Amino acid sequence: MIIFSHPTGNANVRAAAYGLLKNNLLQEFHTSIASFPGSLLDRFGNIEAFSEIRRRGFDIAIKPVANTWPWLEISRLLASRLGLNNLIQHEIGLFSIDAVFNSQDKRIAAHLQHVAKKGGRAVYAYEDGAAFSFREAKRLGIQCLYDLPIGYWRTARQLLQKEQEKWPQWATTLTGFKDSEKKLARKDEELRLADRIFVASSFTANTLKDYPGTLAPVEVIPYGFPPVTLNHKNTPVMRGKPLKLLFVGGLSQRKGIANLFTAVEGLAPHVSLTVVGHKVSHDCPPLDAALAKHNWIPSLPHHEVLKLMREQDVLVFPSLFEGFGLVITEAMSQGTPVITTERTAGPDLITHEENGWLVEAGSTHSLQQCIEDLLQKPVQIAKVGRAAMETARRRPWEVYGRELADAVRQHQVVSL
Repeated sequence: MIIFSHPTGNANVRAAAYGLLKNNLLQEFHTSIASFPGSLLDRFGNIEAFSEIRRRGFDIAIKPVANTWPWLEISRLLASRLGLNNLIQHEIGLFSIDAVFNSQDKRIAAHLQHVAKKGGRAVYAYEDGAAFSFREAKRLGIQCLYDLPIGYWRTARQLLQKEQEKWPQWATTLTGFKDSEKKLARKDEELRLADRIFVASSFTANTLKDYPGTLAPVEVIPYGFPPVTLNHKNTPVMRGKPLKLLFVGGLSQRKGIANLFTAVEGLAPHVSLTVVGHKVSHDCPPLDAALAKHNWIPSLPHHEVLKLMREQDVLVFPSLFEGFGLVITEAMSQGTPVITTERTAGPDLITHEENGWLVEAGSTHSLQQCIEDLLQKPVQIAKVGRAAMETARRRPWEVYGRELADAVRQHQVVSL
């Protein structure tokens, strides 16, 4: 039986927890805030001011094994909403995301001896929230199952350092260099203590080759897709009409936005670009100038993002370092085909020119060439979009949960 921990929860965490529960592997689930259908918290989520709660919704079947530690996370969300940035400052803020992760990790560590007495055999935890619990688990002879949702930090620094040199004016958007040496050492310790490492893409798995030591076996299990829409327009893109491109994500050069803006600059007026995402830096003049030329939407509720995806021709996600890229699966499930790079889950999900398109990460030329090809042959977009939907239909979130549970069970059998 497994104690499963993630402080904030998201789509893949919900699917993982439910998959473990359904396969009789989940002893306890720990998070900060968990909303269940029909609960008071669930009803609060219908109020605009508390809409964040809807992102913390879990299947009612999880409730009997759920344990929540809400106050630190609630304080973090309130401080963010009120603009109290000192309280949520990276690593050192009283209510920072690091404080939330560390607090829950310590609680799990203190709880593990009780878990072991009740038959607990493994703890499943995520990057930045596993060091304390894994240390205690090793002392108690409990297995450590580790989930790395984004690529290894050393590889990230190598690749993104090149972006700083290539696009110096966009360097302020590359915020992944803020982690202290202490935090980076803790990330390495988590990996060292893990008995099995789970990742969601081949790209993430490949980044672990830069770890300076021996690691436990790494297993790639791609995430699932949201429910396939029944409302996609499914109308052919007409040649001569502007190609409607969409980008969804944080406005950072880690996502390849400088390449995207440069690529479409030379294609106006044949394309129209809509950008959905918040600025990660307010000190990037090229970003401000680019956003002024296109349709920029800083934020949208999730259901509105899906609706917007259905109205666009192609999602462009030219990320340079991505553990997976949930917007890829979201767009495909809505019948909107995706252009993405080999540094996302793209190669695990997409066959080039069949259910999407793959371009070279960091190559403006490759991205622009792909868009130009679509302008020349727009009829293929609807066909590729239908194939994307079929891909999504074959791999709902339930498949991810089942495959993860199967992998965990197999690991436990081997470990006996």
